[in-house]
Amino acid sequence: MLETILEMQHITKSFPGVKALDDVHFDLKSGEIHALMGENGAGKSTFIKIITGVHRPDSGELLLDGKPVDINGPLDAQARGIAAIYQHVTCFPDLSVAENIFMGHEKVVSAVKRIDWRAMNQAAAELLSQLDANFDCRAVMGTLSVAQQQIVEIAKALSTNARIIIMDEPTAPLSSRECEDLYRITEGLKQKGVGVIFISHRFEDMYRLADRVTVFRDGRYINTWNSKDVDEHALVLAMVGREIVQFFPKRDTVPGEEIFRVEGLSRTGFFKDVSFSVRKGEVLALTGLVGAGRTEVCEAIYGVTPYDSGTITLGGKDLQHTAVSKSIAEGIGYLPEDRLKQGLVLRWEIAKNITLSALEKFVHKGFLNRNKENSTAGELAEKLAVKAVSVHDKVSTLSGGNQQKVIVAKLLTADMKVIILDEPTKGVDVGAKTAIYTIMNDLVAMGYGIIMVSSEMPEVLGMSNRIVVMRDGRVTAAFETRDATQEKILRAAMRE
Repeated sequence: MLETILEMQHITKSFPGVKALDDVHFDLKSGEIHALMGENGAGKSTFIKIITGVHRPDSGELLLDGKPVDINGPLDAQARGIAAIYQHVTCFPDLSVAENIFMGHEKVVSAVKRIDWRAMNQAAAELLSQLDANFDCRAVMGTLSVAQQQIVEIAKALSTNARIIIMDEPTAPLSSRECEDLYRITEGLKQKGVGVIFISHRFEDMYRLADRVTVFRDGRYINTWNSKDVDEHALVLAMVGREIVQFFPKRDTVPGEEIFRVEGLSRTGFFKDVSFSVRKGEVLALTGLVGAGRTEVCEAIYGVTPYDSGTITLGGKDLQHTAVSKSIAEGIGYLPEDRLKQGLVLRWEIAKNITLSALEKFVHKGFLNRNKENSTAGELAEKLAVKAVSVHDKVSTLSGGNQQKVIVAKLLTADMKVIILDEPTKGVDVGAKTAIYTIMNDLVAMGYGIIMVSSEMPEVLGMSNRIVVMRDGRVTAAFETRDATQEKILRAAMRE
């Protein structure tokens, strides 16, 4: 029988205006992968911060190996064998892999108090070898892919002899092949007796890896199951507290005339001769494997990056520009894939983020009308069901799904005709996904044209009217959705 190494009993944690955790329970055994699932805002982030010593609970008890402990900060957690790996890797990009692995506990020649580079590189190489890494420990961290950086984070955890490793949405930024590599590594940790808390919104992660699954909802513990004994329907019901009858809401609108066209768009080294059109009241899906060039095309359309040749037409008018401000003025909106770096000003409050794309609407005689700004932001936040105490909360305090809704609200503030949504449901929970799909349906009903970049086949088939497939920077196929299948799409995305 596996030994319980971590227990959380009756844990409660509140912040001003919010009870983040309310009498929650959780336990983890050595050599177990225990999945934690829940909507954005369910309390998962606070849960991690309590285990890692960032926050202290208001009440309740945390036990390690059956003994009550009081974790006094992240260094104390590390000393007790607890490590966390996050979706957005935190690293020192200009330092080597070995330096990142041993940051804070470097190998030192004690006699002269200098770093023992040889010993540190050798130890780092051994850790990477255990994880079957295909890169050198002396490589610069910033040159690695996200998947490789996650392997470095796992190696870092192993370098501290971690017995408990928390993985927070580790598969969200990864391709299918990279996910398989992470699964293999995680299962290897389990075989070594490490207890893994795997937090994910993806059911395939849970069913592939987890021995048990626990669900939180609105900061409360709901239940724990053996993963083989619970189906997806029961998990969704537990997470959202209601039946989701139709995951992809039905649309009754019929697309109208063409309002947007891209013809022969090319950028050397990124994409070539890309053409497609969008009709009024239509969702056009742009799909393909990771690295197909979809995001690069969208960034060129929006003016983030230049393009070498081709034409972009909106409402019959040729647009020849390379500036984001001109795109917004013409009526093109963009929800970027990386919302934290490109979509939001994290240190700003919700209201300022929502109105950022259309500030001229709130200016009178050179002065910003704060009341009007806050009123508009409040209406949009309420319409999109953004979970926050008020529009004056900082965006950095919101969950991923609510941050995504704030970006959508920002797009609605401006007068848009075409909206580009790059992976709009990436990293958000099942309830937030359904809410975003409903918002998309509302937009097309209002006559917007939507370009949706997505790697999720059910989403592509469930939400689009037409599908354009890309591979290696080129369009390889286009389908009416009614004629498409996952097999056809994947064949087009992978063919030479």
